[in-house]
Amino acid sequence: MTAIAWLDSLSPWPHEFGLERMRALLTELGNPQDAYPAVHVVGTNGKSTAAVTIEQLLLSEGLRVGTMISPHVSSWSERIRVDGLQVDFEAAIARVREHAERTGATQFEIVTAAALAAFAEARVDVAVVEAGLGGRLDATNVLDTRVVVLTNVALEHTDVLGDTLEKIAREKLAVASEAPIVVLPDATYARLVASKQVLIGGAREAAETFVGHRIVADPDVTLPGRFERRDSEIRDGAHNPDGMRYLVNRLRGAEPQGGEPDYTAVTSILADKDADQMLGELRRVASRLVATNSSSPRALPAARLAQLARLHFEHVEAVADPVAALARGHELGAPVLVAGSLYLLGDLAQAEQER
Repeated sequence: MTAIAWLDSLSPWPHEFGLERMRALLTELGNPQDAYPAVHVVGTNGKSTAAVTIEQLLLSEGLRVGTMISPHVSSWSERIRVDGLQVDFEAAIARVREHAERTGATQFEIVTAAALAAFAEARVDVAVVEAGLGGRLDATNVLDTRVVVLTNVALEHTDVLGDTLEKIAREKLAVASEAPIVVLPDATYARLVASKQVLIGGAREAAETFVGHRIVADPDVTLPGRFERRDSEIRDGAHNPDGMRYLVNRLRGAEPQGGEPDYTAVTSILADKDADQMLGELRRVASRLVATNSSSPRALPAARLAQLARLHFEHVEAVADPVAALARGHELGAPVLVAGSLYLLGDLAQAEQER
């Protein structure tokens, strides 16, 4: 079994959250995370884009940079980068597999350990690491962190992180310790962080805090499934109400003054998300919607999603197959907006690779 096939066979969810397995695995690997300082990117939405923007800014300063992002859209290889290029993911996983099996590490712990080991082998000057779930008990909370970036906070994974914005924010803030914190403007964080530690800003401010001076470069960052522009089509991984709101506001802001966007939406939403609120946000830029399925067992059936969507949209159709749904969306009228689930984007990317 290949390393990637083995990784695919593992459950993404641990039996119990905690850092014991991760620390045991890293000890077996010689604690590669101690070989370099890190910028830790934590939050609900926008983490991958922030991480890669920081990467590109630090590369412009002549630094050797390792980057870990998640989730991926079309292949696992998207998750681990050195100097902006994907590493040999199969080899990276194979390097840690024996140790991971011995320690009982989870899927995300294995990928994180593989990334940290790859960075040490590449002798990076800095690692930019995106957290997975929360912060305090996340597998990435093992770094020599010099700067923490906190993006927005929203209700997510409430059974693990807490049932209020403040509880979730505290879970994410637990990674900060004494490191400087760069916070995107967010009232929830502002109440919880000591002002002497905080700089209001974003990816640029984080990179500049790390190097200690202004950075001139202005990188144009593109990632699969993150406001990915194609011919008459945009694909975005917005998969919760806050992410959808941010996407919709960005689309509306991109219109010529006074113009109103009118997309055909092709959408799949997981059953544990607030689909009604997400559809309400999506209606602000789309009047037509094609509801579809994704490969996730948690996805709402296309017919059920269509039923919910009819409360918001003038024209709704249900097409279960994602590829056929996208084709139907283009038939109904461009531009087309594909959003609501990263699983949907992954299914479409996989279908394109197989053609």
